[in-house]
Amino acid sequence: MAVAGVTGGGVAQAGLLDRERIIAQPGFNRWLVPPAALAIHLCIGMAYGFSVFWLPLSKALPTTDPSCSTLTLAGALFTTACNWRVADLGWIYTLFFVLLGCSAAIWGGWLERVGPRKAAFVSACCWCGGILVAALGVMFHQLWLMWLGAGVIGGIGLGLGYISPVSTLIKWFPDRRGMATGMAIMGFGGGAMIGAPLANLLMAYFKTDGSAGVWQTFVVMALIYFVFMMGGTFGYRIPPAGWRPEGWTPPVAKSSMITTRHVHLRDAHKTKQFWLIWAVLCLNVSAGIGVIGMASPMLQEIFAGSLIGQPGVAFAQLDAAQKAQIAAIAAGFTGLLSLFNIGGRFFWASMSDKIGRKNTYFCFFILGIVLYALAPTLAMMGSKALFVLAFGIILSMYGGGFATIPAYLADIFGTQFVGAIHGRLLTAWATAGIVGPVVVNYIREAQIAAGVAPGPALYTSTMYILAGMLALGLVANAFVKPLSDKWFMSDEEVASLQAKSAAANAGPTGSFGIGKGGLDAKAILAWAVVGLPLLWGVWVTLRSSFALFG
Repeated sequence: MAVAGVTGGGVAQAGLLDRERIIAQPGFNRWLVPPAALAIHLCIGMAYGFSVFWLPLSKALPTTDPSCSTLTLAGALFTTACNWRVADLGWIYTLFFVLLGCSAAIWGGWLERVGPRKAAFVSACCWCGGILVAALGVMFHQLWLMWLGAGVIGGIGLGLGYISPVSTLIKWFPDRRGMATGMAIMGFGGGAMIGAPLANLLMAYFKTDGSAGVWQTFVVMALIYFVFMMGGTFGYRIPPAGWRPEGWTPPVAKSSMITTRHVHLRDAHKTKQFWLIWAVLCLNVSAGIGVIGMASPMLQEIFAGSLIGQPGVAFAQLDAAQKAQIAAIAAGFTGLLSLFNIGGRFFWASMSDKIGRKNTYFCFFILGIVLYALAPTLAMMGSKALFVLAFGIILSMYGGGFATIPAYLADIFGTQFVGAIHGRLLTAWATAGIVGPVVVNYIREAQIAAGVAPGPALYTSTMYILAGMLALGLVANAFVKPLSDKWFMSDEEVASLQAKSAAANAGPTGSFGIGKGGLDAKAILAWAVVGLPLLWGVWVTLRSSFALFG
């Protein structure tokens, strides 16, 4: 790896990862940047699919000490004699999204200074390195190493990888901000569709009488992901300052909700608009992530025997073999929701380019309230198809919310610091990752303690409370207004921030020999590299979903 140095003439030479090194040259095709972002996001998106390892790891040891029945969480971190519980392993999932939000907030400003290539490089080292550390944790049966590797180090990689392409794509596609971020961020939702079945295949290959094949799977996946993430890292380019697509001019007075000016990172969090959008994202995600966490048990307990052609048979009346059957069908339901999650990221983000970001969130909240409120009725009716469709739409809006939020921020705060501002806003996701599942699980346990049997009634209160959370989000979104002039940087301050670019010093704007691009041979190859694995994941998911309606 080259490092920044000084040439013989005393002129600073940009390092291989430096921002100055990745300014696009004339003739560059901007459609090469989204596949680079997808390569990163499809790899780190496996965070959603890590639960595929929980059951194999919970049975890693053939025998256990009798004292394991009283094992505490602190004891589980260091035991070598007891199997881990799924709940102990599940904390890695929580660490993923808490560290994602925190690292994005902490290092978002650094990313804006150094550029997306260096941030993506660090992301790849943390995510893949963290998985390798987790492999050591499996080998030596040390849960604390798994928490440290996958959860903490990997979680930092998640945050940097997630935000690395945001501001870059918005600058490359000012004419289609929502679509551009939707293309990349849908990869995060689709990563588990590729990673989970790949992990199952690898574990089956490496499994022996004495090993579940998990640590070997970690090593292979870490190496595969590192190769793909390096491809994305070195595929990143940033446009010259002042660049705009050939023939495109910024819309004038098209919408008061879209600014052409910029707010400094130091001021963004001082505005009420930032915290209103923070609440909008947090409430939308809290409701959606709660559904993701309970999707499988919810379907099994609500429809029970009807899933295997025995309508009227309650969940408690099923035997072990029948419960295994409906568990497999529920896995198909979870996979189907993943498809809606992915599709919604691209669909709703693209739709926001036409109807506006604020109106898109109005759609999320109003439609979501209606669907959550109807869910208990659909469950009581026993309408499996309508129930699945309703939750599919809900999950499309959950994913759409993630993909639309960067463009929403760019509209309100400008593009100069949008990546860093987005990073700080992702603390809403970290909060929602705790609030959503905790609220949903607490309500369910309270219902069971009150004597409510598994079935539609068990989730009725949950649906109404989630609808109430969306109602609060609707109110927060309604109060989002354009910023007053006092928050925007002066033209001189913006120019000084862009002073490293020769184009910024010269002052002109234009395409600089870089047009709108298109699908030339290089772009087709780049899209095929990320598209073919994604299509494979879609096919595997659809195949496992057929049993739901079979």
